[in-house]
Amino acid sequence: MPALPALRSKKQMNKQKRIEILSRLRAANPTPTTELEYSSPFELLIAVLLSAQATDVGVNKATKHFFPAARTPQAMLDLGVDGVKHYIKTIGLFNTKAENVIKTCRILVEQHGGEVPENREALEALPGVGRKTANVVLNTAFGWPTIAVDTHIFRVSNRTKLAPGKNVDEVEHKLLKVVPAEFKLDVHHWLILHGRYTCVARKPRCGSCLIEDLCEFKEKTD
Repeated sequence: MPALPALRSKKQMNKQKRIEILSRLRAANPTPTTELEYSSPFELLIAVLLSAQATDVGVNKATKHFFPAARTPQAMLDLGVDGVKHYIKTIGLFNTKAENVIKTCRILVEQHGGEVPENREALEALPGVGRKTANVVLNTAFGWPTIAVDTHIFRVSNRTKLAPGKNVDEVEHKLLKVVPAEFKLDVHHWLILHGRYTCVARKPRCGSCLIEDLCEFKEKTD
């Protein structure tokens, strides 16, 4: 009978449900931010660059010693590739990342006066910096309402049906479209933390989820 699919479609995510989900996440964490540790836009940029295929905890352990030794692009340039490797060798893909750090620092010094540009095109032109990294820097360092979609946000957006999409670009586009302006600045922090600690990959902790009754994931756990 064709009635069942039609019935299900009426239960799909709507504006009111999205607002309630985001309101609950905001109430639980009114001022969310990245778990990466940094003290300047430059340090944030480098930390995000290093975090690709690595955990924030692992990056923080390395940058705790790395950043005090080189707080500026020029100081990192002075360390050289081998000097950077010394500090980040515990992070996955450290050889490639060290090369990208040095190349990025050289561009920052030569083209941007040693400052991190508040410009998407300029950020994405930096070695090792893609759209996601640029979104994080623009959002967290400069207060832009950008949404950086990583694996956690992709998973949460699709599981809950908040903003389903086949790839990270689709999910980002959908979130930008359906998330009201009042939530856009913080939504990627809420979703990444929710995916990291509650809506985890292997077995989501639905029983302790504050939006469980609003989530449209069919295979919920206790």
